[in-house]
Parts: sequence; C-alpha cells; structure tokens
Amino acid sequence: MKQVIWLLKWTLKAAIFFTLFAFALNNQQDAVVHFFFGTSWRAPLVLVVLSAFTLGVGVGVLGMVPRWWRHRQAAKQAQTDAPSAPPEPATPPPHGL
Repeated sequence: MKQVIWLLKWTLKAAIFFTLFAFALNNQQDAVVHFFFGTSWRAPLVLVVLSAFTLGVGVGVLGMVPRWWRHRQAAKQAQTDAPSAPPEPATPPPHGL
C-alpha cells in the first residue's frame, strides 16, 4: 500500500512538472511590462509569470511573519508559565448514572 501511495505521489509530481514545462514552452514570446515613469521590461512571458508568482509568495511570507512571530512568542510564554507538576487525572463518574 505504501508503494502505491509513493507511486501516486511521484506520478502527480511528474504531471505537474510536465504541465509547467509545456506551459513554459508554449509561452516563449516576449511580453512587455510597463512600469511607472515610462520604464518597461521586455522578457519572455514565462519569466514574467514566474517573477509575479515569486513576488506574490514573497509578499505572502512577509505578511505572515508578524503573526508567526506573535504565535512563537505566545508559545514560548505558555511553555515558561506551565506548571512543573502534571495535573491530577480527573476521576471518572460513577457507573450508576
């Protein structure tokens, strides 16, 4: 069963790779990105899409850093505030109820 799942994962990875590779081959024509003040960038379309994706991932990661930092600080604080002895186990209810 493990081998089937492993094979399925690698098949999915290969399908994603070949799909993206075909996308890159089909989009080799130049695209022009116009910035402010009359500047522009001319590059293959696949590089424009890849750079936009990379920029989006970077902005997303940077946007999550403050929340991640607060979560890490709260976890560290909770770890130092935790009692040293484990809590007593709760007694089970009587069987007659």
